[in-house]
Amino acid sequence: MTLKQAPTSFAPAVTPVASTTIHTDTDGLHAGQTTIPSQGEDLPAYLARPENVSGKLPIILVVQEIFGVHEHIQDVCRRLAKQGYLAIAPELYFRQGDPRDYTEISELFEKLVSKVPDQQVLSDLDHTAHWASQHGGDISKLGITGFCWGGRIAWLYAAHNPQLKAGVAWYGKLVGNKTLTNPTNPVDRAAALDAPVLGLYGGQDTGIPLDTVETMRQAIRAANANAEIVVYPEAGHAFNADYRPSYNAEVAQDGWQRMLDFFAQYGVK
Repeated sequence: MTLKQAPTSFAPAVTPVASTTIHTDTDGLHAGQTTIPSQGEDLPAYLARPENVSGKLPIILVVQEIFGVHEHIQDVCRRLAKQGYLAIAPELYFRQGDPRDYTEISELFEKLVSKVPDQQVLSDLDHTAHWASQHGGDISKLGITGFCWGGRIAWLYAAHNPQLKAGVAWYGKLVGNKTLTNPTNPVDRAAALDAPVLGLYGGQDTGIPLDTVETMRQAIRAANANAEIVVYPEAGHAFNADYRPSYNAEVAQDGWQRMLDFFAQYGVK
């Protein structure tokens, strides 16, 4: 498998980047850009995995924020690869456009993100998981994690793919307006969760009010679903985004360890 050098820039809508930005090196890793056959097209993706390992690796699907698979998401893949995972992040709105073409978050959301159908995304993730299983990954050890926009997708995917072992959703919306492209919310799918899910949320997140988190908790309990939600009272939205002012290092580190423990607990690793 040959990988190409991936673009390493951050999305223009979030520049300049903060001084707290973390950069994980590629020492001991096989990392770069690849393409995946999906729905008749070549889906771009960023892959990171350990080098020189014998046997198949556990797979983590990494789902982007609204900013696409920019440098931060690539770095998350490298961090996971350092933990022994095959981590892969597909560009889930490449058919609709390129998030690097937008300098304002509002314009990015209105002209690109809002036009991406959930069903397209779930299907692309299925193809990504299958591709990974054919390129050194163990499909019986499949996990998913996603951030912001991707956090919502992680919940939906856990109710979509019965092969999934576990999911971790970072500050993904749980309720919201339904549209033709986004016809359901995670709260609507609580009873359909096939895999355990850990949700990580900030108590100061103005975009995801705590009452919506409580609504999801109630839906989980009512469905007797294997899911849990952790709320960090002092954190806002995007507390793991080390390249943004919203970053909370202490909370991010705790969430990261909880994620690793959750994957280990449910057999992803």
